Order: sequence, then C-alpha cells, then structure tokens
Amino acid sequence: MFLKNAGSSLPKEVVESAELRGITLLTPPQELALKKGLMSGSNIVVAAPTASGKTFIAEMAMLRTVLWDKKKALYIAPMRALVSEKYSDMKKDYPYLHIAMSIGDLDALDHWLDNYDVIFVSTEKLDSLIRHGVPWLDSVGCVVVDELHMLGEYGRGPTLEVLITKLRKLIPRSQIISLSATIGNAKELADWLDAELLSSDFRPVPLEKGVVVNDFINFGDHEEVLSGSAEMPEVRIAQDTLHKKKQVLFFYSTKRNAEAGAERLAEEVSKSLTPEEKAALEEAGVEVLSALGKPTSQCEKLARFVKCGVAFHHAGLANQQRGVVEDYFKRGIIKTVCSTTTLGFGVNMPAHTVVVRDTIRYSEGAGSVHLGVNEVMQLFGRAGRPKYDKYGRALLISKNAEDAKNLFRRYITADLEPIYSQLGVMPVLRTHVLSFIATDFLSMEDSITAFLLQSFYGHQHGSEGELHRIINSILEELEEWGFIHHTNGTYKATRIGSRVSELYIDPVSAKWIIDTLPKVSDDISCLFMITNTMEMKPYSKATEEAEERFIKYGSLLEGQGAYDSYLYDPIKPFSTALMLNEWISEKGEQELLVKYHETPGSIFTKTNNADWMLYSSTELARLVRVNTNKLLELRVRMRYGIKKELLDLVRLEQVGRVRARTMFNSGIKTVEDLRKQGSSIKLERLFGKEVSAKILSQLGSV
Repeated sequence: MFLKNAGSSLPKEVVESAELRGITLLTPPQELALKKGLMSGSNIVVAAPTASGKTFIAEMAMLRTVLWDKKKALYIAPMRALVSEKYSDMKKDYPYLHIAMSIGDLDALDHWLDNYDVIFVSTEKLDSLIRHGVPWLDSVGCVVVDELHMLGEYGRGPTLEVLITKLRKLIPRSQIISLSATIGNAKELADWLDAELLSSDFRPVPLEKGVVVNDFINFGDHEEVLSGSAEMPEVRIAQDTLHKKKQVLFFYSTKRNAEAGAERLAEEVSKSLTPEEKAALEEAGVEVLSALGKPTSQCEKLARFVKCGVAFHHAGLANQQRGVVEDYFKRGIIKTVCSTTTLGFGVNMPAHTVVVRDTIRYSEGAGSVHLGVNEVMQLFGRAGRPKYDKYGRALLISKNAEDAKNLFRRYITADLEPIYSQLGVMPVLRTHVLSFIATDFLSMEDSITAFLLQSFYGHQHGSEGELHRIINSILEELEEWGFIHHTNGTYKATRIGSRVSELYIDPVSAKWIIDTLPKVSDDISCLFMITNTMEMKPYSKATEEAEERFIKYGSLLEGQGAYDSYLYDPIKPFSTALMLNEWISEKGEQELLVKYHETPGSIFTKTNNADWMLYSSTELARLVRVNTNKLLELRVRMRYGIKKELLDLVRLEQVGRVRARTMFNSGIKTVEDLRKQGSSIKLERLFGKEVSAKILSQLGSV
C-alpha cells in the first residue's frame, strides 16, 4: 500500500516526515497494523524480523497519541544505547515536537519531563520514576515496549515484566505497542497483554541462512563455494564478502575471542582498501588512540586494526571508541567488525553477511552452554542492509560435515523458543515487593499476590499458592531487616525502607551496607562494603593479592547470615575493591588492564556503579547516623581517579586527574596556590594560553 493511500487514518505530519525520508510504501506488517486497529488504540504485539518496519508502526501510534489525542507517548527499551539511538532518530524526523530522553540518575524525579510530548526512557529509569511518584503518568496515552523478548532474560526481564504489569494497572486506558523480532510464544504474550497479535516473516531484504563447511556454504537447498584461498573459515568468509564489495559482521562469545578474530582478519582486509579509505582509516585510528589521556595496549591494538579496515567491538571499549567503530562501519569504511553478542541487541549496525562464530559460551555456575535459537536468530537479523543489499547472508561455522548437520538441526531449521518469565525468583521479587509497599502502590499480602498473578509469570504459571509462599517469606525478611512493618495485615515502609526503594538497590545490598557502615575503618574496607553487592557485578578477576589481603577484611562478613547465602565468592568483590583502590591511587588504565584484566570500558562501568553505591551508602549512613565524611571523599576520588591530595584542585572545571597531578607536581597544590604571583605563567607553560585562561577565570567563584 502507498503511504499516501492511508489517507485520513494517519496524521499528515507522519506522512510528510516519512516521505522526506524516502518512505512511500507501507510494509506488509505496517499495513496489517493499521487493519488490526493501530490508529484506534488497540494493543498490538508485533513479532516481525529486523528491518520489517516495526519502529514505524510504533511511530504512527505515538504520533497519533501526541497530535490527535493530545497525550504523552512513552518509548521504553532495556538498553540505553537503543533508547539513545531511537531518540536521536525521532528528534531528527520531528524537530518541531517536544521530545526528551531520560536514562540517567535513578534517584531523580526529572520534573522537567512534564513539558515533553514523547519521552524515550530505559526500563530501569521509568521504574525508578514511578517509585519516586512521577506526576505526569496519567497523561500518557501510548506506551511502546521495544525488545519485548527481553522478558525472558534473567537480568533485565523481571523489571520489564513488573513495569509493564504496573503500567497496565496505573494507566489502563493507555495503548501498549510491543515490538520483538524473536518470540516463540508470541500468541501467549499477546493474550497476556490483551493485544492483537501481528506476526510476520516479511523482510525487505531476503535472508539466506547457512552453515559453512570447509570452503563452501550449505544453505540446505543449495550450496555456494566461497571465493578466496584461505584455509581458515573466518578469513575465507571475509575474502568472499570483500570480493562482493560488501561488509561482514562476526559474533564471538567473549571479548578476547573478538579481539583475536580481528587480529586474524586484519592483514587480509587491508588488501581490499582503496587509498581514500586508508586515509580515512588513519584518521579513525588517531581518534581511537586519543580516546583516553594515555592509551592502553588495547587502544593501540584497536587503532592498529582500524587502520586495516577491521575493528573489534565490545563493552571493554571506551564510549568514544565504540562510536568511532560504529560510525566508520555504517559509512562503509570499516569493512569487518568482530563483536561480542551484545552488539546484536544494541545499535542498528547491519551488514551484508553476519557470522555467528561461537554458538557456545561459558556461564559462571552453568559452565559451557549453547546459545539459544532466539539469540542466534536475533544476531542473524543484522544480515542484509535495506537499500544496499539484494539479500543478506547469515552463517554458522562448522568443524566438519557432521557438525554442520547438528548446527542445521539446532538453529537453521529449529523453531523459535518460547519465552518464560524470570519473575518467580526470591532475590528478584524482593526488590519489587519493597517498592510496592514503599510507594503505597500495594500494602497487603493478598493485593501483592493478586497483582503478581496479573504478571506474565502469573499468566504462565497461575500458581497462587506458590506465590503466597514466596511473598510471605519476603515480607517476613523485609520486616526483620527493618524495611517494613505491619499493622493488622497492612504493610508500611519504614523511613529506611522507603529510601532503599528510591535508591533502586537490592534490599540485601542495603542490609549489608547498613550493617557494615559502623565497621569500616579505611578506604579498602569502605570499598569492599560497596563492591560486595549485586549492583557491582560482574566483579574483577580474583588475584592472589586479594586472597592474601582478604584475611584482614573477612571479619566484615561475620554475622551477615542473610548475606552469606546470597554471596557467591567474597574474593572476587574484594578483588574489585582492590582494583578501585588502585584507581583512586592514580594507577593508569594499562596497569589495571594487566593486573585485573579490566579494560577502559569496564573501568568506566565499574567506577560509575561505584559512584552510585557510594552515593547510596551516604544516603543510608545519614539515616542510621553514621559519619559520611569518608564516603563523600571517596565519591569525589572515584569520579576523578585521584589521591586525596588532589581533591582541592579537581574542584576547577577543565581539571581532571591528569592536569591536577601535573599542577600538583609543579608546585600548584591547592586552588589558593593559583592566586600566588607567577602561578599564571607556570600554568600557561603547562597547558597553554587557552586552557590556563579558563582555569584562572574560575578563581573568583571558587
């Protein structure tokens, strides 16, 4: 159907914006969405492949709500990168609308959001806003839930499930549009959401799925010989793809494997580059190398590969480095990216050929496990670029003919797996039960049980007796810890319990912190207090030094009965504390990479999480009347990665850990020293006229 033929069923602004982007035809899923009541407010679950037009379906619903119903629209996604990408796209496509994004501080109400029509938000942030009593929720008329299949993930799924269930109760007349590419039990999810099911296998770019066996691809109904001469399958696939003047995306199970893959491919890919591409990649390499104040060996490795037209991509990279890789790949200049599987669920980075090299990953506690069919199909969905490719290739690599048969049976011809709720686990439910009570959302055991029976978990299992048992156990625990109390069966949160819920931390973590606060005596014990929590996972590599030094600090765990069962291995969180202690002792990224295997990206993540846990610990310390000076000091040191002696200097803008240390070593040890005669000349000699002028201009206000 031509878009203009949709006529009065769509806001004219949607049609105009789409046509400016070159969209003149509706895809089959988009046509079907209109027939199923998209523009009259029907709830819809869209289960369709990547690039089939799911985002435009959501866009039509959101714009109808904003322009016709004069209500707000919410877009929710589990990954911040995805939220940010969709926000940027809509800001560009509808510059005249009031569009906002909120993915940050989980202890902020963000009152300013009340002035916006479309709000892009992460799952955790919206859950946090509701806990804080966000005042504008009643004005929401449309909720878009992207990546609905994440309900089946242990980490993010429960929060998403509770959030959807909560929204259905708080704003029951709001339209819910749920999007997913891989759902094995889409009808069950649609039934739970009282939604129309829109299931489609339409892809604008046809997908050929096959298994590489030696030097050819078995597609089931036909075979294709790979051009090139390399014996190693990855290199041979790269040769074949580059021969077609296309790009290839490899997925690996670990960061180390992804880096090793890039190393194997670099020489071969570099042969295909034009002089213009080589010149552009030289610039990209410089950008990668300069992302940190002092490059690590990982930075140098990535820069070297990027100059060859290859990159690795994983959570260990600095944000700026990931941005460079994504940008140059989208522009077609980087030809090959070797990534961990997380890229398959984040930003939109399609390629002509996608290869899932590793179908087995190691999981702590479970050992080696096969990737699920849904996850592999999600990764396969990156194959085929609309407007650029006539078809996409999605490949697995086999060891031999027998292995190829097994891979075909396990993935290529297998049905998608059903999604199962992960909500019925006590540690997961504990956090949400406290939030129900703390926000006065639910206050009785029966009402909590009734609410959870409305969740996907309740829809799938419907076991009221089992839920009663779990919830009773949680309520007893929370009351024993002093987070709630009850009178005649009605539960209320204590002052501490309410703050724990607002801070968005696990009640077990809060209990551990409250009990440990009076015992901490030095930086390391304080850091162990915050690292020994679920929020700081994944932990750093356990070192021999950590095992030896833990003897002094192990007594902090004494008497922590509830925490003992929750804790898996105290040496790893303690090792994380030692790593953070080295960070605030001004050790460089390269030293931490060698000693703890912590990459710049993971250091950034851990210091961010540590900042949040130090803030939360400070808030709890105030409530239990424990001195907060040490926590406040550590928080600033953590933010900048500095020793105590630099605290005064980093108050100045333009001054971070490197400049502060340079100033200190040159005799400028405090802000007051900058007022002394000759300091301006010394500062200019260190940093140049422009930077020194900006630093000195602050002296009147500091």
